[in-house]
Amino acid sequence: MSGAAFERAVLITGAGSGIGAALARRIAAPRVALMLHARGADAASRERLENVAADCASRGATCSTVLGDLAERGAPEHAVHQTLAQFGALDQIVANAGHAQRQSIGALDFEALAESFAAVPAAFAALVRRAAPALETSKRGRVVAVSSFVAHRYRADSPFAATAAAKAALESLAKTAAAEFAPHGVTVNCVAPGYTRKDRGPSADNAPAWARAAEATPLGHVAEPGDIAALIVFLLSDEARHITGQVIHVDGGLTLG
Repeated sequence: MSGAAFERAVLITGAGSGIGAALARRIAAPRVALMLHARGADAASRERLENVAADCASRGATCSTVLGDLAERGAPEHAVHQTLAQFGALDQIVANAGHAQRQSIGALDFEALAESFAAVPAAFAALVRRAAPALETSKRGRVVAVSSFVAHRYRADSPFAATAAAKAALESLAKTAAAEFAPHGVTVNCVAPGYTRKDRGPSADNAPAWARAAEATPLGHVAEPGDIAALIVFLLSDEARHITGQVIHVDGGLTLG
């Protein structure tokens, strides 16, 4: 189907759960084309992605899915290629895939650092590089990268050495992209969530850990995935056309001091 049949075509990475899934469900509507990505490492992951796609289709969106580990060479380009091949256009990218791992600088090794950089800033750079021609010709060109509070809040009792470095690099690349895409009317921004509730994984049901996270957050509660998705929806909208090169925190005041 041609891109002219859609108001916008959007690629969302990490769309099988959490923020990515919440975002996909929020923007799903008739004449919206969604390419939903997940790593797809196991059957459960693939099933979650298909369930999100089914929910979005029930809201009238045209949906397709793509699998792949974005840390692997060629995987980000493949996701963009599949979007263009399926929809004939790519107007907006939300780079949400990634993971956080607790690691002190003393325990940091080359492999962990390289893995984090491959999955986050390197994957982001590959996505926008491959998508540049489509974004630059779009009338609704938008890129949003999901960063994290760990690139702004450093504590010895809660270290995220590799993840913090990777997310900081992501924010720097996003600002470079914002400057380069600005003449084409394409905006590039980062959203930096604070503690955000998980809907899967070993920490999802760890009540004591979430209680500590809420206590550490000035507003007294952790975010839900929809809280982060709401800001991303705005940044993808026409109303946000004059916002670019920004890192916007949605963290309940976590990085105030």
